[in-house]
Amino acid sequence: MTPGLEDRLAVTELIALHGHLVDAGALDRLHEVFTADVVYDLSDFGQGELTGLAAVKEAALALGAGNPVAHHVTNVIVEEMTDGRVHARSKGLGVKADGSCGSVTYEDTVVRVGAEWRISHRRVLARKVPLNGLGRG
Repeated sequence: MTPGLEDRLAVTELIALHGHLVDAGALDRLHEVFTADVVYDLSDFGQGELTGLAAVKEAALALGAGNPVAHHVTNVIVEEMTDGRVHARSKGLGVKADGSCGSVTYEDTVVRVGAEWRISHRRVLARKVPLNGLGRG
């Protein structure tokens, strides 16, 4: 089933809220974005999977000054719904305090929790080479 406009907007705003909360240091509000048992997959960064809100918060605090000062999300695509779940893909840009930046792709599974949407699984993929490596050689 294709998500309707209202669901697409709610999921897009949910994904955007993550950057606002993290940049503001409002880590105690991550429950507004993620399920309590969220799986936050940072395997592409060599950090494995974090499970639960406390683990996500602890990882952010442990990274400390290594965190981006700004998280920007763009190019959100909300795909079909199955079993009350939505798959969303988006692009993220992180700007560091020294002005350097990096790009990621977020792959999210978004579920209904009561009347609200929450991310139950997030896979963060580092973008390291142009065209995903196509044409290298």
